[in-house]
Amino acid sequence: MSALSGCGPVAAPDDPEGRDGRAVQHMLDQRAAAVRERDADAFLATVDRGSAGYLAEQRRVFRQMSAVPLRSWTYRLVRTGGFEPARVGGRGLAAQVELRYRLKGYDTAPVVSAQYLTLARRAGQWYVASDDGVVDGRRGTEQLWDQGTVDVVRGAHSLVLGVGQDRRVLRAVADTADRAVPVLDKVWPHEWAGRVVVEVPASLGRMAALLGASADGYRGIAAVTTGEVGGVGDATPADRVIVNPDAYQVLGDFGRRVVITHETAHVATRTATSASTPLWLSEGFADWVGYRTPGRTPRQIAPELADAVTAGHLPTALPRDDDFRFGSDPDRLSRAYEQGWLACRLIAGAWGEKKLVDFYRTVGRAHERSGAVESALRKVFGLSTGEFTARWRKYVAAELG
Repeated sequence: MSALSGCGPVAAPDDPEGRDGRAVQHMLDQRAAAVRERDADAFLATVDRGSAGYLAEQRRVFRQMSAVPLRSWTYRLVRTGGFEPARVGGRGLAAQVELRYRLKGYDTAPVVSAQYLTLARRAGQWYVASDDGVVDGRRGTEQLWDQGTVDVVRGAHSLVLGVGQDRRVLRAVADTADRAVPVLDKVWPHEWAGRVVVEVPASLGRMAALLGASADGYRGIAAVTTGEVGGVGDATPADRVIVNPDAYQVLGDFGRRVVITHETAHVATRTATSASTPLWLSEGFADWVGYRTPGRTPRQIAPELADAVTAGHLPTALPRDDDFRFGSDPDRLSRAYEQGWLACRLIAGAWGEKKLVDFYRTVGRAHERSGAVESALRKVFGLSTGEFTARWRKYVAAELG
């Protein structure tokens, strides 16, 4: 019947610059202005009244983000079409939209996320009727305020956003982040924001939803940092440290400090990290920063690798990126991190912390992955990859054997 009556969804062509596209962008601009101005009525005026469930959801989400300190919020229509829109009364239109927002006082660049909206046309106007479109098997990016009311705790160098968490937990995270930032200021003498934004969802499952991933891949992972490598200014979207509360809360104070400092290192080094940077270097450097506090021996910090070395299985090469894949063999993953940490610890101990930073930045400046490490090793240390690997293997054996 819908085909006869014209009430079913209509897949529109890709026309962001056409008449529909211009009208949709105008509506999105009104919607964004309503968010920036905290005008709930204006925001809800962009929602399809015929989609009662979605209208109630949007009213709730708008209320849940009321404490979030926004500096900017914009939408851009990327294209129309590209996925099957939800069924709506009247004409339906699929719209792929880019959301960009910044947090006041913290973000020097925007967070960029995708939304796949179904729009409904009524009385000559476009309205948002749904945001559950699927493109290439993926839904739009879930935000923390989609999950519940956001509680905000400000630190000296941090902003912690939480849902379903006691404020004392959020304050403790902020205190830990506040201690991490000065550590990075000391070891990374290059420009970075000097502050960190941490999100603490209610559970592992909620963390995975923020990442658009399966929870199984992050079980036991206490935190991750989002963001894209390389770029300058707006070319590098803002980072978020996202905590897995299930894993983070079982750690002691030392473990929590290491985790947050590790993730803060990723934030600080983001613009110096590129597709040319192998994970053994980026993760090893972050662990090296995290474990700079004395009080733990190499065997305590690298137990999985120590067991392998004791059993006669000394690694033959630096770990590959595949070795760092979440959801893989947990022992293999642990050994990869430990190997990267010891490589960076070797460099800092033998050549100095400044040389480690120089090496990191030199690798990141390479135009392609192939040859990046080899070239940087020769430039900074005068070593070939084989020579460095041999020295690293000897170091691993001496520290853990």
